[in-house]
Amino acid sequence: MDIPGPTSHSFVSQRLRLRYVDWGNPDAPPLILQHGGRDHCRSWDWAAQELRKDWHVICPDLRGHGDSDWSSDGDYAMSSYVYDFAQLIHTLGYDQVTVVAHSLGGTVTSRYAGVFPERVRKLVNIEGLGLSARDMEERSAKSYGDRFREWVVARRRLAAVIPSRYPTIEAACARMKEANPFLSDAQVSHLTIHAANRNEDGTWSWKFDPALRVFNPFEAAIDDIHELWPAITCPVLLLWGHESFFDTPDKDGRMDFFRDARLKVYDKAGHWLHHDQFDQFMADVSSFLAE
Repeated sequence: MDIPGPTSHSFVSQRLRLRYVDWGNPDAPPLILQHGGRDHCRSWDWAAQELRKDWHVICPDLRGHGDSDWSSDGDYAMSSYVYDFAQLIHTLGYDQVTVVAHSLGGTVTSRYAGVFPERVRKLVNIEGLGLSARDMEERSAKSYGDRFREWVVARRRLAAVIPSRYPTIEAACARMKEANPFLSDAQVSHLTIHAANRNEDGTWSWKFDPALRVFNPFEAAIDDIHELWPAITCPVLLLWGHESFFDTPDKDGRMDFFRDARLKVYDKAGHWLHHDQFDQFMADVSSFLAE
């Protein structure tokens, strides 16, 4: 008999209806798996199927992603993401959670863990510390007014952009494979099916809001971020892909801001290392969570 899949639920945060899937086992301790930018909650399906044996696994869609509502005013500020995550935990009534998060999701949940350290038992962060120290310095070199102006121009330009349409689901799969050549064909098919909607004319488009492509100019200053990371009291496992486009946090000093963090770098893996080296990822995460 096939193992049943997750059930779909929703909660409300800042007037948006946000979706999450629940993998059952409600008597087990809660484990939240948070996806990254332009991704969706079903990208965790392989991990969730294994972790559900020992955990009550919850996988939310960020605002503007997957089957969650798009923000009507294009609000995808980090503060809003963190509020949404806090609202999910509040809605579900958890006093404390364990978190595994990727990329944008790692940035969101690390901020949450710094603001509410007593609410996070352990955190696995997959390439989710936001911009590198070098990128933050380059951003800070621009005046607030210049960044604000660039944002207005970019938002206005984006309003005229038509979202990509793919004639077939196979064409969308090809684009997914292009974005991450480490993926198997089975992974590509599963991720694409859950990442795209079929349009009225039969074409396919990604579910995420195109407004996500514009970087928010009101991000916290680097000193504010460096104030939050040391406030995290739980053990943190940082996972990085050797072939990722992000610098490892031990090389640029970001790791030094954490009280209790360890880093592992995966060979033959990029930014989506939890897909690229799944077996090793599951072994490392399971071991860390069981400690």
